[in-house]
Amino acid sequence: MNFIEINDIGLEELKIFRSYSERELKTYYEPDPGIFIAESPKVIKRALMAGYEPLSVLLEKGKTDGENEEILKAIGDVPIFTAPYEELVKMTGYELARGMLCAMRRKSLPSAEDICKDMNRIVVLEDVMNPTNVGAIFRSAAALGMDAVLLTKACSDPLYRRAARVSMGTVFQIPWTYIGDEVNITLHDMDYKTVSLALKEDAKDIDDPVFSSIDKLALILGTEGDGLSDKTVLNSDYKAIIPMEHGVDSLNVAAASAVAFYRFSKRN
Repeated sequence: MNFIEINDIGLEELKIFRSYSERELKTYYEPDPGIFIAESPKVIKRALMAGYEPLSVLLEKGKTDGENEEILKAIGDVPIFTAPYEELVKMTGYELARGMLCAMRRKSLPSAEDICKDMNRIVVLEDVMNPTNVGAIFRSAAALGMDAVLLTKACSDPLYRRAARVSMGTVFQIPWTYIGDEVNITLHDMDYKTVSLALKEDAKDIDDPVFSSIDKLALILGTEGDGLSDKTVLNSDYKAIIPMEHGVDSLNVAAASAVAFYRFSKRN
């Protein structure tokens, strides 16, 4: 293993952990796919299992046992930079989950058509900009029987550090890619019936039996504040609503997604 003890946090090799924003890392090799930072052993392990290439590791000094040891053996001869935890926090500017970060190379994304050609239940996120919500939605989608996730360009990147960490690495287990602004047109061209989760008077209860009869269903979820755009709702085949009690008008998009995924899964 290629351990390198950090004596100078200004080292050029550490700039990807210290100086670049996630947006800058994403375009690091432009026009080729860039870099992302995976945080915590579980996330890093799932990224490696999905075939992502490790570039370098930032590791709390002495943390080489248990799950960390397994990962360090798997990454090969890439640089493993080590320092006391306090120095790593000072350098990166945030607390490290389980004291490990891994810089990894992104992959080229497939088209929406390639991802969805054999899928029956897909999720579409329209302008969901909070990375915590994106990560939580991915985790629920993977656990509750969704086949793939499509995102509009304004969504937070699923490979951003916080999104991938909150997802517990499921962003590497469920297929995903981006979709253009004409969401319903694209989905209809792929023979999906579209269902917008929206607070509308004519929305059907998610328990309505009509949804169980749909072979290829695309569930569309909107941004945290405003929800789905009027255009998206208008052009959807159905509108669905989760019935509320005790005067509660709605759920956070991540919580609502879990309820809807469980209901719309093909197993139901």
